Amino acid sequence: MKRFAALLVMLPLVCSAEPATVIRATELKQEPASDAATVATLAENTAVDALERRSGWTRIKAPSGEGWVRMLSLRFGSATAAKPGASGASQMFNVARTGTSGTQVTTGVRGLDAEQLANAQPNPAELAKLEKFAADRDAAAQFAAQGKLTTRSVEYPK
Repeated sequence: MKRFAALLVMLPLVCSAEPATVIRATELKQEPASDAATVATLAENTAVDALERRSGWTRIKAPSGEGWVRMLSLRFGSATAAKPGASGASQMFNVARTGTSGTQVTTGVRGLDAEQLANAQPNPAELAKLEKFAADRDAAAQFAAQGKLTTRSVEYPK
C-alpha cells in the first residue's frame, strides 16, 4: 500500500511535461506578463514542453530556453489521431494535473454574403420559438431586483 501511495505522489513528477507546438512566431517571456523581459523569439512550429499554466500564460521548455508564452500561441498534444493502444489515461492525468485534457475546441461565426441576404425568407416557426424566450417587463424587473442590479443609461455609439 505504501508503494502505491508513493507511486501516486511521484506520478505528476514523471508526467509533468505536456508536448505542444508553437502555432505562430511568439516571444518567450521571462515572466507571465506582456511587459516582461523577452528571453527569446520562438519560430512557428517549434516543438516545446508545457510545464505549468497560469491564467492565460503557459510556462514552457523550448530548445532556446525556458519561459512563458501566451496559451493561445500553443497547440497542445498531437494534431493526429490517438496513438494505437491509447487508453485515455494520459488525458485523465492531464485533467488531474492541469485542469484540462489538452483537447481544444474552437467555434466560429460565418457571415452572410449579399446573395444570401437577398434570398433570405422569413421562418415564422423559428420566430415563434424565439419569442417563447422573451421576458416581459415585470419578469425582467424582478430578476434585476433579485440580483441587486440598478438602472444605468448608456449612450449609443456613434
